[in-house]
Amino acid sequence: QVDAFYASIILFAGRVWDAITDPMVGFFISKTSWTRFGRLMPWIMFSTPFAVISYFLIWFVPDISTGQVMWYLVFYCAFQTLVTCFHVPYSALTMFISREQSERDSATAYRMTVEVLGTVLGTAIQGQIVGKVDTPCVGSPFFFGLTNSSVAMEELNMTHDTGSLTDTRNAYMIAAGVIGGLYVLCALILLLGVRERRESSELQSDEPVSFFQGLKLVMNHGPYIKLIAGFLFTSLAFMLLEGNFALFCTYTLGFRNEFQNILLAIMLSATLTIPFWQWFLTRFGKKTAVYVGISSAIPFLIVVVVVDSNLFVTYVVAVAAGISVAAAFLLPWSMRPDVIDDFKLQHPSSHGHEAIFFSFYVFFTKFTAGVSLGISTLSLDFAGYQTRGCSQPGQVNFTLKMLVSAVPVGLILLSLLLFKLYPIDEEKRSKNKKALQDLREESNSSSESDNTELASIV
Repeated sequence: QVDAFYASIILFAGRVWDAITDPMVGFFISKTSWTRFGRLMPWIMFSTPFAVISYFLIWFVPDISTGQVMWYLVFYCAFQTLVTCFHVPYSALTMFISREQSERDSATAYRMTVEVLGTVLGTAIQGQIVGKVDTPCVGSPFFFGLTNSSVAMEELNMTHDTGSLTDTRNAYMIAAGVIGGLYVLCALILLLGVRERRESSELQSDEPVSFFQGLKLVMNHGPYIKLIAGFLFTSLAFMLLEGNFALFCTYTLGFRNEFQNILLAIMLSATLTIPFWQWFLTRFGKKTAVYVGISSAIPFLIVVVVVDSNLFVTYVVAVAAGISVAAAFLLPWSMRPDVIDDFKLQHPSSHGHEAIFFSFYVFFTKFTAGVSLGISTLSLDFAGYQTRGCSQPGQVNFTLKMLVSAVPVGLILLSLLLFKLYPIDEEKRSKNKKALQDLREESNSSSESDNTELASIV
């Protein structure tokens, strides 16, 4: 029952807070000393319980007449910070379990498959628990004549079913408790099942580097900037699609009782096709996989708004969108280690920036999620969206078509132009791999000669 305007403020403020915490957490991780649990695992270990508590409090409705906006802002920002303390070291683990490109790519494929599967599980849990609560729609044509959506919200709040609202609140808290339990379980599996290899870790530099020096080095690396810019627009496109597809199915297409199944079709399709994209990028290269995988969604996004409402066509579009979502999930994480290897070759004397690379990508991923939610919320609010309405005015249906088709297609085309500028192709990757091996062999032989000289002196 929070006004859409204040909800947008909470989302944007949370992303601004992320802009501060993500790079800072990445830098602090890079300066963490080695412990018997590793350098990255302690961050995961200590952030997990507090992240679960803050996540639960996001879904709790405090019994206060004023201050609810501040309540959600505080705990939303706290949750974002704690998730950063988990997600940045978790993502950077790929660099510290192996030095081999093929092993990193394989680990990334397994990780993203399970991550998408976890998204499917979370979607199913949240959808089934909350969906079982009977929340009847409000069908009053009076609201459609109101130009001020906040006035419509006030009238709607006066007429809502109190008992149904209480059941809905309880359902959200139950779902939060179940998902929080899964969070703890998966964190335990990670802590007990994965070990950092000290010989693969290069977090400590020979000479201390300040935060701003490390940040300047990372952000001046051309391939990294082009990569995150391309995936920034790609992520925004798919998050706009995913965030508004349920409303689009409910109101524009008229499939009120099918949207949960359609969303599951998207995520299951993504889960099942990640192994295919892993094979494809190995066979044809990562840049080719980006072009084919991301652009494959464009014709289907156009079809779903051009063709008349048809359930079969909608499911076909959902499956096709899932195939592209799989590519959007897998490829950025698979290409990130290549950028870091390229950076190491250009700055061989500068180490310990891996966590900063990953923290900035985590930030941009969460930033696009916040931007997409903010754009969607404000656009629908201005169009006159009626909360819990049985139907929506024509402006809302037009806005939903733009948010799930025209805008994502434009963003995808822009991202493909940016990927054209990305310089690391398969030939460049092979050269970097060989150069890194030569550099390590030279470093090892130098270390052995120093030890031999020291022994002869003794």
